[in-house]
Amino acid sequence: MGKVYLVGAGPGDPGLMTLKGKGLLECADVVIYDALVSPAILAMINPQAEQINAGKRMGRHSLLQEETTHLLIEKAQDRAIVVRLKGGDPFIFGRGGEEMVDLVKAGISVEVVPGITSGIAAPAYAGIPLTHRLHSSSVTFVTGHESAGKYRPQVNWQAIAHGSETIVIYMGIHNLPYIVEQLSTAGLSLETPIALVRWGTRPEQEELIGELGTIVEQVEKTGFEAPAIAVIGQVVNMHSILSECRPV
Repeated sequence: MGKVYLVGAGPGDPGLMTLKGKGLLECADVVIYDALVSPAILAMINPQAEQINAGKRMGRHSLLQEETTHLLIEKAQDRAIVVRLKGGDPFIFGRGGEEMVDLVKAGISVEVVPGITSGIAAPAYAGIPLTHRLHSSSVTFVTGHESAGKYRPQVNWQAIAHGSETIVIYMGIHNLPYIVEQLSTAGLSLETPIALVRWGTRPEQEELIGELGTIVEQVEKTGFEAPAIAVIGQVVNMHSILSECRPV
């Protein structure tokens, strides 16, 4: 019986891949990877390893979640090192917790290898510090895309609007009009700065900067698309000062 490693691939820049994760890719027998894992990270995989795309994008699933878990169990029965390669961090909106529970219940040895999540890395590469002594001392991370059958019906946007000074939203582009409406209804000013960061940390990274009241119109006019994260709060104003310091 082999072992499954839930490895965080980070947001895309291969320089942000952890040494432990890179070492596992280089000696893996099987790698089952997600859609948003960058080509540069995939290039680190052992050339002799079996590679399986289990990616999920809006409306396009290579494998259902149940099929992915079943595949992990199947591969672990006759392969020594099975890597489940997930974009960002496995435990931050990556279903890593679900997969780990299923593997443990099936009697499979499993270990998580954390990765750098896009909610931290993408704003950093855009010159947006999530905390700043003059602007923000608290951060909330929230998903903008919820699955059916959850433990509760929806995100409490009323609480999110007043819960911290910086809000980071994952997978929120498709639901942005609804999210903006909910936050504004909860009392968040329409003049609140917002940044959308697409393909964070990759060479093709791009940002769209605006205000809560106008960002939906900007998205429609520019054709700005997912995958992207949203950052809401006064820290977004730092972009104009720090964006030229992007890592290379």
